[in-house]
Amino acid sequence: MTRSLTAPLAAPTAAARLGRRPLLAAAGGSALLPLLSRPLRAQAARHLRIGFISPRSGALAGFGETDGYVLEAARKALAGGLAINGETYTVEILDRDSQSDPARAGQLAHSLINEAGVDLMLSTSTPEVVNPVSDACEAAGVPSLSTIMPWEAWYFGRGAKPGQPSPFRWTYLFSFGVDQFARSYVSEWNGAIKTNRRVGVLYPNDADGNAIRAHLAPKLKEAGFEIFDPGPYEDGTTDYSAQIAFFKKNRCEIFNTFPIPPDFATFWRQAAQQGYTRMVKIVQVAKTGLFPSSIEALGPLGYNIAAGLYWHPDFPYPSPLTGLDGHALAEGYERATGRQWTQQLGASLALIDAGIAALKASANPKDKQAVAHALSQLKAMTMMGELDFTKGPVPNVVATPIIGAQWIKAKPGSRFKLDYVIVENANDPRVPVRNQLLPYGA
Repeated sequence: MTRSLTAPLAAPTAAARLGRRPLLAAAGGSALLPLLSRPLRAQAARHLRIGFISPRSGALAGFGETDGYVLEAARKALAGGLAINGETYTVEILDRDSQSDPARAGQLAHSLINEAGVDLMLSTSTPEVVNPVSDACEAAGVPSLSTIMPWEAWYFGRGAKPGQPSPFRWTYLFSFGVDQFARSYVSEWNGAIKTNRRVGVLYPNDADGNAIRAHLAPKLKEAGFEIFDPGPYEDGTTDYSAQIAFFKKNRCEIFNTFPIPPDFATFWRQAAQQGYTRMVKIVQVAKTGLFPSSIEALGPLGYNIAAGLYWHPDFPYPSPLTGLDGHALAEGYERATGRQWTQQLGASLALIDAGIAALKASANPKDKQAVAHALSQLKAMTMMGELDFTKGPVPNVVATPIIGAQWIKAKPGSRFKLDYVIVENANDPRVPVRNQLLPYGA
């Protein structure tokens, strides 16, 4: 679904209502053209268009489920215009659904660049969306800001080389990376649950899986865990019997995976049928298991699955744009939709917060080079925490926290079947821990 909202422009002048031809005749020719066009030019110069691309349908639709609510809140906050360097700009957000298709994400980006003429592009949620959008913006010279995908899969996956200058001038990302996953996982796995420290990993043959295999697995080995990897698999695989047998043979009491949601559901049901789930003490998932709908679909198999989170209502950071804190955002969404909050609420609003901060910092948001430079130096607060693009870990990137959390059965009387509780905070001690990690099957 495509939606856009433009703050009302000024009413047309009397000259514009009369039309061009009579006025030109009365003035004896083209003398009035500058008088007619100047207000229109000024009006266009004070109007900003922001592209926003996310997966609202398809296999990754869970990421985009809350975006309609977030965009409505942002548009409401921007309805009165945006004051930048003494000028007030109207702001239009053009949101597009990638349908979880990388080719479509790239096509949408080209359309927003070439037809809509966006001043800033925002994109979110997995390499399947973010990378093609970022590539289109880099090629066209349009400032772009993205979030929610491992930064290594964005930076190195698009051609940057370790130790070399960044090849990107226009595209920027704030998101978690391998170090954040490793720190969170090690914090959880060294906790109260005693295991044999043997980790079965199921990483797909895609941008996420390949980046995680190359960078995360070695860090887990350094922390004293044995890694058992049956090798990459293709998205959409329907039979995981070989992988399950491999994990059972090697007595992997910790299981870690980074699949798309439908693949994990297929795998985990087969793992239960073939007896592997009874062996597992910690189930650690990423990319899937982020949203209540995907866990609920597993029934009792979903209880006590651990999944890192990038935002939670307990995060102590309000939105500068809307003024909402995490609990107000989550509760407002639940009242408006009847659905349980998801962590993408805060992430998508953080993306808009940061994009607006960059436009303000540019001093001239119609100058694309000025906006890109503002992104490269951006220091801003968002619902996910503070961003500082001057610190790295590499150019064009801010690494944001992953916090350990777990899906547990909700208490009696709850409106929802599950509760998502924070169990560790090694990456951001300001985030409060509410529960101790429970063993799977407890």
